[in-house]
This record gives sequence, structure tokens and C-alpha cells, in this order.
Amino acid sequence: MTDSYLYLKAIHIIFVVTWFAGLFYMPRLLIYNVEANEKPQEIKEALQSQFRLMMKRLWYGITWPSAIITLIFGLTILIKGGWWAMVFEPQGRWLLIKLILVILLYGYHLHTQKIFRQQLKGVFRYSSQQLRLWNEVATLFLISIVMLVVVKQSMSLLWGLVGIALLILLLMLAIRIYKSIRTKNLNQKD
Repeated sequence: MTDSYLYLKAIHIIFVVTWFAGLFYMPRLLIYNVEANEKPQEIKEALQSQFRLMMKRLWYGITWPSAIITLIFGLTILIKGGWWAMVFEPQGRWLLIKLILVILLYGYHLHTQKIFRQQLKGVFRYSSQQLRLWNEVATLFLISIVMLVVVKQSMSLLWGLVGIALLILLLMLAIRIYKSIRTKNLNQKD
């Protein structure tokens, strides 16, 4: 590998990290924005005004640029590194699966944008609980993609799927426990 290829790869990884930072934080802001609806009108308006500003800055200043730069450098690495030649070969199956997951991740990104735009218009189609589940989807993508890139051929598809299923169960359990604790704390305040 040439030095220029390694620099391209480093830049790609850096922007993958910043893109995921946006994908992890944006749903949290969407959750807070939904929960602001439960506050008295004056507080609600102040909170939602601040959340709109934060969401716009995060989405258009960090998340979208990072997603675009990730795509540009990812495609450059795919071509310059010669990876494209092995995508449909048996030894490239991990790369094909990774690329499919990346395409699905861009779908996740676009759907998050749709939710964001709806909230900017005052349309709240999802509860905070539903958005908490949505927030964990990016985590599943991250874990799946990193495991494929690092482990490659050594990873069994079956064990990978079992691992993801167990992770989903753990995340669902954690969200359920959080909801139970939150409900209990809210009831105690009343």
C-alpha cells in the first residue's frame, strides 16, 4: 500500500467516526425535542427552539458533510485499493455484506433526516420510546460493519447473526429497564 492510500484510508475512518457521532447524537436531540412537548408552553417553546438550532447545526454542519466525505473517500479507497475487483469473489463476501450494510446505513441516515424535517415542522410522529429504539439502530450498524472489516473471513455468518440478535435483545432489555425506571421516577414526582 502506498502512503497516499493510507492517508485516504485514515481520512475515510476519521469521517466515518464523525458521521457516526452525528448519527448517535441526532436521535437523542429528536428524543429531547419530543419530550419537550410534555413541558409547560413557555418552557416547551424555549427548549424546542434550542433543540431546533442544535439539530440544524449538528445535521448540516457535521453529519451530512461527514456522510458525503465518507462516501467519497470510501469509493476512492474501493477503487484505488483494488477492492472493487473482489466484491463478488468468495474471499470478498465480507466486503459485499459490508457495502450492503453501508447502503442500509445511508437509508437510516435519510430516514433520520425525514424525522428531523418533520419535527422542524412541528410534526411528531414518533414517541420518545420509539426514537430510543431508532437510536440503537446506528449502534447495530456500527458493530456489524466494524466486525466485518476487522474479522473478515474468520467470522461465521451464523455466529455473526447470533451475536447481533443477542445484542438486539440486550439493547431492547436496557431500553425497557430505562423506561420502567423513568416511569417510576415520574410517578414519584407526582
